[in-house]
Amino acid sequence: MTSQATLEQLERQIAQLPPHEQLKLIAHISEQLSTRPLDRLIVVEEALSQQGEREADEVLALCDLAAEMWEGEFDAAEEVRQMRQERDKQVWLSRS
Repeated sequence: MTSQATLEQLERQIAQLPPHEQLKLIAHISEQLSTRPLDRLIVVEEALSQQGEREADEVLALCDLAAEMWEGEFDAAEEVRQMRQERDKQVWLSRS
């Protein structure tokens, strides 16, 4: 059974290496990454982009559902002003 090290564990181990060994490691990792097909990296990037689009669509759908709950015109700025005024009245009443 193989145990996997966390990134933090690897960073601590790498920090213990002498600088020239750290440079060798960088060169080795760079070489490995440069030989990987870019198509695979692009696929991962596209998948992340699609996930972001799906999440944005879900948020917009929720906003649409919330908007449907109100009938007629809705002025968000006026609504916030009214909430603040009501809160201020409560604060001032509690202080008297």
